[in-house]
Amino acid sequence: MSTSTEENVPGRQGPHATTEADPRQVGPVRTEYSPAHDGDPDPGEIVWTWAPFEENDGRGKDRPVLVVAREAAGTFLAVQLSSKRHDGDREWVAIGSGPWDRSGRDSWVDVDRVLRLHERGMRREACALDRMRFNLVRQRLHERYGWT
Repeated sequence: MSTSTEENVPGRQGPHATTEADPRQVGPVRTEYSPAHDGDPDPGEIVWTWAPFEENDGRGKDRPVLVVAREAAGTFLAVQLSSKRHDGDREWVAIGSGPWDRSGRDSWVDVDRVLRLHERGMRREACALDRMRFNLVRQRLHERYGWT
């Protein structure tokens, strides 16, 4: 049974729910680095949203994601972060630590799993990733999916 707190988590349910997107079926994607300190999510920024677990069984958790592209439909494409070590794993890009993790732990970005976000399904409580680390993720997305 859901509590009202769970129901009010941005991105958890409804028309603004965060969903998994098949990166090979989203069409041409132009990644961009355009963070702007204006309170709105932008590519290059790490934001928090509720993200479904890979099993897609209705469970998930609130987690940081890196916004990598804006879609024409007004949605965004993002890749999830994890503090679990993934050294040497080709699907994960090491990005080090930053203010998105209050404990200062190193993070990895999962380029194998792409999420589709809605502006109203995100919390804007993280930060902009620096261009150098964003470009590491962008390069891996280009290698994997041909995104520009």
